[in-house]
Amino acid sequence: MGRHSLPDEHGTVATDPRPRTRGRTVAIATALVLAVAAGTAFAVRSDLLSFGGSCSENAVRLNVVAAPDISPALRAAADDAREKQVTSDGHCIDVRVTARESYKVADELRAGKGDPAYDVWVPDSDLWVQRVGIGSKTKVVPAGNLASSPVGMAMVPSAAESLGWPKKTYAWPELAGAAMKGDKLRLGAADPARSATGLLALAKLSASAKKSGGAQGDTQAAGMAKALSARTADSDGRLLDTLARDDSGTEQGNPRRNQALILSEQAAFRHNASAGEENSLDMFYPKDGAPRLDYPYTLVEEDRLSTDQSRAALRFMTLFSDDGGHAILEKHGFRTDAEQVSEKLVTAAGGRTPQPYADDAAEPPSDKQLQETLGMWTITVQSARLSTVVDVSDSMSEWVPGREQTRMEVTKSSLLQALAGFTDEDEIGLWEFATGLEGERDYRKLVPTERLGDHKGDGTQRDKISEAFSDLKPIPGGATGLYDTTLAAYKEATSTYASGKFNALVVLTDGANQDPGSISRSSLISQLGELSDPKRPVPLIAIAVGPNADKEEVKQIAEATGGSGHQVDDPAQIHAVILKAIVEAGSQG
Repeated sequence: MGRHSLPDEHGTVATDPRPRTRGRTVAIATALVLAVAAGTAFAVRSDLLSFGGSCSENAVRLNVVAAPDISPALRAAADDAREKQVTSDGHCIDVRVTARESYKVADELRAGKGDPAYDVWVPDSDLWVQRVGIGSKTKVVPAGNLASSPVGMAMVPSAAESLGWPKKTYAWPELAGAAMKGDKLRLGAADPARSATGLLALAKLSASAKKSGGAQGDTQAAGMAKALSARTADSDGRLLDTLARDDSGTEQGNPRRNQALILSEQAAFRHNASAGEENSLDMFYPKDGAPRLDYPYTLVEEDRLSTDQSRAALRFMTLFSDDGGHAILEKHGFRTDAEQVSEKLVTAAGGRTPQPYADDAAEPPSDKQLQETLGMWTITVQSARLSTVVDVSDSMSEWVPGREQTRMEVTKSSLLQALAGFTDEDEIGLWEFATGLEGERDYRKLVPTERLGDHKGDGTQRDKISEAFSDLKPIPGGATGLYDTTLAAYKEATSTYASGKFNALVVLTDGANQDPGSISRSSLISQLGELSDPKRPVPLIAIAVGPNADKEEVKQIAEATGGSGHQVDDPAQIHAVILKAIVEAGSQG
């Protein structure tokens, strides 16, 4: 970033309107400020800045792709810059803004196929930038945040009044619980897999439920997600189309229309600006903290940009740091200052005192929390059928460094934690494997893969699986019979495929194959490929546990089925890895 200087005229890096940001973004933005300041001083001393002459023939073209909600503000700023002939190093900046859903751009950049047709990306949340940055070939560099907008719950006036708006305040679980109780107040949300608003709210709901629900928190969070999924729209834009078109919310002939929506303040502002007083929304701001969209200004494949383009990109960003830029953003319903909240903006969005609209933003969820939330959502919405195969070879009795537990003990704990996140509609089964387990066969079926809510004797399938996980024990002298077990388990998983569910085979092993009489790795991979059917996908999620496991081996085996291989040093990471793998496999499907 050191080659940048601040091009022409005044300006600073856009003020981050959030009270908290992730460390990586802050560090990059800070480094950018220093680089920009140093470059400006050098340019002025060297008399390199040019302010005169017509710029109609030498404008620098800048292509920006942005989230649909902030695109109008960016276009307004681009038009203003064009009209005022704002320059970068003597060149006018010609900014073209295209609106695209953030999740689509993130998927495109993460796939890394071809050169992006844009230089700058402004998604609605940093979580999309984080998603691209994980294992992507495309380099994205956030340079600062343009604006923010808190996420709350907007309701038609009659619904808001029934919950005591504006005087009564709620925490997220209370508010969602009140909105989901019965069918009198129908709550809708955008798909968390495609909407930062939906994902941030669900992550907050999940965290709050776990905090207040104790041992049952995971199950409560999954139940809440299940109820919410019945009224989920594909995107934020389509979510507003589900809103009831009269204040009563009944709208005869269409009882599925929603009276309450999980929305950003900006989305409520935009809706109210065109809906008129009778059809406007009232806004609840949860008292346990509203997560915020943060609109990171992100350079895409910066190394391929020319110096003029890089400097023009930074110049355009600085336009949002002064009064004029703030006015444009606020006119479109965005916050520009974390400390001073515009009451006019809040009122227009449907907020009123004493709703805690000026409180600090909720602490952003960690990447791990987001993965867990997405995993929970994937299996909750689609329902899952997972056959779990666990290594019980003798090496699983070895101690985990830094813990007073064996690999098996920590593995069982992590599996039980993962089980708590599944609903009664999900199907889970269990095999164990080690050489010599049953004669020459390396594996044993412990619990068939069936619905967790089904009653089995005195309990349910969930009880049976939970007990079987708890009873897993290493086999003295047993070695890792990985290849024959994986093939047999995959044959059964594909032959018992359940349509309409997310089907997968999960294999946990702490070592490479140690059965000399088994099939070869190449034969296993070949047969898995033949069994795999894209129309009936059953991805293999293979997890190598501990230092003796072969990550490359499990990766090769899993990829033959369209699945994924992972390695964890600590078995406690298994829960998060399973959820991450489910999200990745689900997005590919």
